[in-house]
Amino acid sequence: MTYSFSPATSKLVVSLSDNIATVTIDNVRKHNAVDLEMWKAFPALMEALGQDSQVRVIVLRGAGQESFASGADIAEFATVRADAEGGRLYEAANETAFWAIAHCPKPVIAMIRGFCLGGGFGLALSCDLRVASENAVFGIPAARLGVGYPPGAMRLVTAAVGAPAAKDLFFTARRIGAQEAHRLGVVQRLVPDGELEAVTRTLAEAIAENAPLTIKAAKAAIDEAVGAGHPHADPVALADQCFDSADAVEGREAFLEKRRPAFIGR
Repeated sequence: MTYSFSPATSKLVVSLSDNIATVTIDNVRKHNAVDLEMWKAFPALMEALGQDSQVRVIVLRGAGQESFASGADIAEFATVRADAEGGRLYEAANETAFWAIAHCPKPVIAMIRGFCLGGGFGLALSCDLRVASENAVFGIPAARLGVGYPPGAMRLVTAAVGAPAAKDLFFTARRIGAQEAHRLGVVQRLVPDGELEAVTRTLAEAIAENAPLTIKAAKAAIDEAVGAGHPHADPVALADQCFDSADAVEGREAFLEKRRPAFIGR
């Protein structure tokens, strides 16, 4: 079903099914390129999803069958990104969108087929997990376009693949296939294209069944460990909250009774 919150752009489409929210980048005519309006819409959207008790997992995907996201809309480079001042404002919108996804308290899974380039690659790396089809292609072409990349986004890339691999991708601006992306740790699940949606859905459902407070605390602690933590998230307090929750009682009782737990996120 369509989600009740409407993003500030028609090119981001949200639906909700069984505690799983799907955000679709819908700009098929431009291979799902992301324009400034879309970058600016991500923070409010991710905050709404992060605060909604109905949502336990978020899947980010591209519309159609050819692209996850082909990057920032190059048509805007000569206008909103034409000089240093415009470039800084544009990159700030990029970076704010990336961190809105990365700092969402709910797990975010990128479902990737086809092109995942530039800003699209940044969006994917902002997610917690990435599932890709064997036809996916990744790359960061900034060095071929002569544009800078925001430091915060660099931190997300480096956290995902390590400094040497990040330098390789940026310095060469080369594209890599799904197999190499999997080897580098960019992708956690690599599947045939025909299985992509089913595998992603199964992963999302498995996560959605687990204790939301535990997952929130784990995400905060892991992000802090790699230097990508939210400045206002306290992993210790979040872990303490788990022990004081009704879900902790439910987890213990379900284990002793040999049944599946029914977590409520409180």
